[in-house]
Amino acid sequence: MRTYIFPGSFDPFTLGHLDIAKRAAKICDKLVVAVMNNSAKKAMFSVEERIEMIKICLKDVPNVEVVARDNLMVEVYQEFGASAVVRGLRSESDFRYESEMNAANTLMYPEYQVIFLPCRAELTFTSSSIIKEVANYGGDISRMVVPAVEDMVHRKVQQMRDGKA
Repeated sequence: MRTYIFPGSFDPFTLGHLDIAKRAAKICDKLVVAVMNNSAKKAMFSVEERIEMIKICLKDVPNVEVVARDNLMVEVYQEFGASAVVRGLRSESDFRYESEMNAANTLMYPEYQVIFLPCRAELTFTSSSIIKEVANYGGDISRMVVPAVEDMVHRKVQQMRDGKA
């Protein structure tokens, strides 16, 4: 059984993430979408909220499991007996960063494998950071996220403005 891990902070889950997840799910038996803690980023959404949005987006993909983890990627890889980690690439800088991460993970666990999937051209400039910035200024994010996630983002922005988040 080929199990792939698709890790990320997914804050929020974008159309780019959705595209990579659906494509990856087609080439493995099981896709584990792992919501990972990124200590370098301040999350807008709680882990539970991110899991909820991912489950909404991938509800029609039967071979997907959504989990949260707060440890090294190689540990998650071993926990699930993974065949590969799936990483989406938007640019040359993504490739450089992901290649460095792959090298580090391979040093820790030589069996570690990664599959790079390029994003669709129209999603090249879509990122969670851009979505949060645009939403914060009241801009249109409807072509970057699914409608349910768009609603969640707008509610969270409003909560932050009201001092309730």
